[in-house]
Amino acid sequence: MKKDFLEVGQVVGTHGVRGTMRVKPWSDDGDFLGGFKRFYLKNSDAALKVKSVKTHGAVVLLDIEGIDTIEKAEAMRGKVLLISREDAKLPEGRYFVDELIGCKAIDNDNGDLLGIITDVSKTGANDVWHITRDDKEYLVPAIPDVIISVDVEKEIAILKVLKGIFDDEN
Repeated sequence: MKKDFLEVGQVVGTHGVRGTMRVKPWSDDGDFLGGFKRFYLKNSDAALKVKSVKTHGAVVLLDIEGIDTIEKAEAMRGKVLLISREDAKLPEGRYFVDELIGCKAIDNDNGDLLGIITDVSKTGANDVWHITRDDKEYLVPAIPDVIISVDVEKEIAILKVLKGIFDDEN
């Protein structure tokens, strides 16, 4: 389901003494966060105006207007950052994890419900979708041979089922 606001990372610490925050990005590439002029805080109406965003190894260094001391930055530790969906531009075939969660996974061959996407894991080589059905979790590689189509507005993902994932075949 398309959401108005999407989680994109979490403040995990500070950098220096002038209010720079260290953010762990929840995206494929920390550079993605550099395209936004404002962030929002989860469970708050507050908009944060961005002064600068810079990728620094596995984290992003974020400077926000009004957060100009280490104490103010430290107070942000643990806060989850969101973006407005309207501000986000994704290439074709890319999706936000928040929008995939809750989608029905449907078998391309017979239209059967395989389950509901409940989580996505990053493995390095490819993402892995966690699909839950009848209290059982199935791990499905999110690769082009498996993911036929995704429609987050209709909350449906069509999959080509690989032998052995949803049954006991070897």
